[in-house]
Amino acid sequence: MEQAHSGPLAGIRIVELGGVGPTPFGCMLLADLGAEIVRIERPPGYDGGAPIAPRFTLMNRGRRGVPLDLKNPAAVAAVLRMVERADALVEGFRPGVAEKLGLGPDECLAANPALVYGRMTGWGQDGPWARAAGHDVNYVSLTGVVHSIGEAGGPPVIPLNLVGDFGGGSLYLALGVVSALLESRTSGRGQVVDAAMVDGSASLMTAFYGFRAAGYWTDERGTNRLDSGAPWYQVYETKDGGWISLAANETRFWRNTLRMLGFTEDELPGQHDREHWPEMKKRFAEVFRTKTRDEWCALAEGQDVCLAPVLSMAEAPQHPHLRARGTFVEVEGVVQPAPAPRFSRTPGAIQRPPAAPGEHADEVLADWGFSAAEAADLRDSGALG
Repeated sequence: MEQAHSGPLAGIRIVELGGVGPTPFGCMLLADLGAEIVRIERPPGYDGGAPIAPRFTLMNRGRRGVPLDLKNPAAVAAVLRMVERADALVEGFRPGVAEKLGLGPDECLAANPALVYGRMTGWGQDGPWARAAGHDVNYVSLTGVVHSIGEAGGPPVIPLNLVGDFGGGSLYLALGVVSALLESRTSGRGQVVDAAMVDGSASLMTAFYGFRAAGYWTDERGTNRLDSGAPWYQVYETKDGGWISLAANETRFWRNTLRMLGFTEDELPGQHDREHWPEMKKRFAEVFRTKTRDEWCALAEGQDVCLAPVLSMAEAPQHPHLRARGTFVEVEGVVQPAPAPRFSRTPGAIQRPPAAPGEHADEVLADWGFSAAEAADLRDSGALG
């Protein structure tokens, strides 16, 4: 039987049609917040993800799965039965695929008129490129994100797949589903949530489009105050080959930084003198190379200079601040980020480690209203792996 869930979404039931990237990460976020999610697993080898053991597929944590072949009518009928008991369904197929399977919004909302139907795509459900192939870097390239990241005179830099898949995709999907669930509590009616990575990544750029319209931001990479153009918003190499990040945006932080580095305001151009930024960066770089990373961190302690070490993934979980907050946890021997954000009364939790394919098939079906005989029929039909 399913265990009680912890978090503000406890009691919410969601059907997830298995996929890769932003869809499972969005569902991980919802599961961390307490939602009970059943993942309809694709056949082995179909997900296209990294070839790693299930225990390391952390985006699948917190939920159980059922391996159903959605090309089998009996499997589709089983999903629609689950939909009748669900608050939401989430899918990440290309536009039109769910409809071809018989699990589009029309079929699912007919089975459950109060259902929230969350859809995750790169280009969106409509538009000239809606059915085109793509991945994170393609979506964020189209919205101005990639062009804006990089050093002056250098090529654009790929920001991992944080901005498209997870920021512009998963977070907006989760927000959209939760918002629609809130609305359905009042109206009693479901609706479709069209979450597209191009829309989400464009939304994340809102402030910068405002800066550009005001003449405060240029399209030339590495020349602006937040893109490595400014000497006081930059990463610098230290004596030991480490790196520190500096973000002394405000005047008081700038002045504190100058004192820490041994400069006076009179011997340097003004903080916002863009013409002299390259020169000041060189001078800052020379000073930062005189001490190790840890020496700079110790020197900056308590000085209000907005300085932090650039840590690797191996180092980050060991930092005293992150250890004190429990920002990282270890579950069955795997170190991973803890659920976020935090709640004072209904804290979220990692409900369970990632499941092996088919590990919970029988108990999930039982919890969602299928008898043992019906589960056997699904296996006999080839619908259940």
